[in-house]
Amino acid sequence: MFLKRLSIIIFLLCLSRAVNAQDYTGIPVPGSELAEEDTLQESVASARQSGLMRFSKVKTEAITTAGICKMACCNLAESFENTASVSVGYADAVTGARQIKLLGLSGVYTQMQDEKMPVMRGLSSTFGFNYVPGQWLESILISKGPTSVANDAGGITGQIDMEHRKPVDETPLFVNLYGSSDKMFDGNIISALQLNDRWSTILMTYFSYANSMMDHNGDGFRDDPTTRQINLSNRWLYYDPSGLQVRFGFKVVNDNRVGGQMGYNRGMAWDTAPAAWGSLINNQLYNAYVKVGMPLNDDQSSSIAFVATGNYYDTDAHFGCNHYSGLQKNLFANLIYHNDFNEHNTVEFAFTAQNDDIVEHYAIRPYGLETSEEMPIPARKETLLGAMGEYTFRSGEKFTAVAGFRMDWDSYYQKMLVSPRLTLKYAPVHDLVLRGSIGRAQHSPSVFADNYGLFSSNRRIIYNYGVHPDTGRGLNMDIEDAITMGGNVTYYLPIGEDDASYISLEYFRTDFSRQVYADTEWLPGTTCMTLAQSATQTLQADLSLDFNSHFNALLTFRYTDPKVRLLEAYGCTDKVIVRPMTSLYKGVLNLQYKTDLSKWIFDFTAQLNGPMRLPDYAAQAWEMEYSPVYPMLYAQVTRKLKALDIYAGVENITGFRQHDAIIGADNPFGSGFDASVVWGPLMGRKFYLGLRYTLWK
Repeated sequence: MFLKRLSIIIFLLCLSRAVNAQDYTGIPVPGSELAEEDTLQESVASARQSGLMRFSKVKTEAITTAGICKMACCNLAESFENTASVSVGYADAVTGARQIKLLGLSGVYTQMQDEKMPVMRGLSSTFGFNYVPGQWLESILISKGPTSVANDAGGITGQIDMEHRKPVDETPLFVNLYGSSDKMFDGNIISALQLNDRWSTILMTYFSYANSMMDHNGDGFRDDPTTRQINLSNRWLYYDPSGLQVRFGFKVVNDNRVGGQMGYNRGMAWDTAPAAWGSLINNQLYNAYVKVGMPLNDDQSSSIAFVATGNYYDTDAHFGCNHYSGLQKNLFANLIYHNDFNEHNTVEFAFTAQNDDIVEHYAIRPYGLETSEEMPIPARKETLLGAMGEYTFRSGEKFTAVAGFRMDWDSYYQKMLVSPRLTLKYAPVHDLVLRGSIGRAQHSPSVFADNYGLFSSNRRIIYNYGVHPDTGRGLNMDIEDAITMGGNVTYYLPIGEDDASYISLEYFRTDFSRQVYADTEWLPGTTCMTLAQSATQTLQADLSLDFNSHFNALLTFRYTDPKVRLLEAYGCTDKVIVRPMTSLYKGVLNLQYKTDLSKWIFDFTAQLNGPMRLPDYAAQAWEMEYSPVYPMLYAQVTRKLKALDIYAGVENITGFRQHDAIIGADNPFGSGFDASVVWGPLMGRKFYLGLRYTLWK
């Protein structure tokens, strides 16, 4: 209630200032590295709705504001439905937590960035994709394989960088309202104001309420949880004519979720003998940041930047008679020096400090008992101190080479992390681009956050084969280490007006020498966290055709070969298996037609989702080793009326859904209950209607 009142008061104050700001022409943002980043994203957004960034050093797919609007895209996770590069699914059939996969691996191995600042790390990664409203974004950049080591040693499979709406946007008021047939309603109210020739700010508010209480498959469980979420973000920019820029802001998220059986309510959360099985989740996220950029010479070829961000994430959740809580405090600081010696040579150096303080509790209470069993989870206090250097050589638009090297001392694992990266781009002719990259990266696992869906089951989680006497961590827990290599070939076709049509073929391989793996197939009724080795290969082909300003089409297909080698040293049988719950292939067809002046826009998306190998116990319960192949169809029509856009659409046109999403649904307090095996959509056909109103200066 406090956040709601605060957001309304701030919005009304900003709106009152907007009346006096109509004749302002906007703040130019030249100069520093941070300014160039904004300029680049704005040029991409105005040029295309989505596609490849032609001159990027690594293959980068850009989803712009117009691309996000092809669907309702209430949050970040829903913004990837038009691409085969990123797969989106549910962590389980109860909580509504969305998860992604890039290069066939979990999204925790993707370096998530908010305008070059790391986000969604550790515990906050579980629901992080639910907490970024789609209408707050200006663009989403998806880079596969090894990328820059400027921030940390992560990014095993690639990087996703989000660009938010800017304080210098000439939109004093933007309103988006949305409602769907499954009783979900959300809205965005955004106001960007230029207060004078140096100060500008943007206030973004989001609210969401869902109360579907639907059970399409008749298993007694809600298909989607009841949710109440409110987000508030305020970003500021100070620009000095000398080139100095200061950016700072904050974000607050409050999220409440109730899921489980239809008869479950909040009052049954932690009873000794509840009448129904349910989940009750309360999450709070607080974030603040500051970015300072300053040129060091007149031609602005040399600059220095300082970035600092802090996060506080608190989660408290009940699952049946079990209880989980977690608290993470994170601080990140980065000092970056950038120098363009000339048009051919660029160097960048950075010094980074990062600290994570994570405390978790997990208690199991078997049904009918009055006492619970506390599962000890060692507190994790992890500090990383590191430095990096990166050299870039350019020979016009024909050849680019980037060599990066990073070293970090990890206090928790008592290890020096070494992360070399190499990226090459070669364009032998104007329309042909070849790219290749190889690099090493590490990831510090958060066992429960990385496998959150396991809470929605009665499987016993085994994660500690003894404790390290100094650090308190499990002896079978270690930092994950991987090498990713790959490349792509892109040929731009002489079709259309702006040379935006292309055909692309790519291949990537990720080899983990050490990976924490949740083994659900070793011992019946348990999930064993163990160290394993793995190799995942992906092959993807894309064909994008922009015939003219009215019609464009995108056809893409991805094949994934995911293998895991279980190691006998950690209690498993030494063998190689196909990684379960990973789609072996995916195809996407996207079509868009626009009338003159874009008064009417018609979008259609078709997906073909390939099979996943099911865990042994699920394969036995459902009598199938692999999930079936299934389609997903989406359609939307948009009508533009000056400042107002009205859009209507339907998702999952065929109504296909996973009928048996929960194993043991008839006995949720029994040992066989498991809601973590989700391979398909949980909801049937959904209709929606929305509007977007934009007040321009």
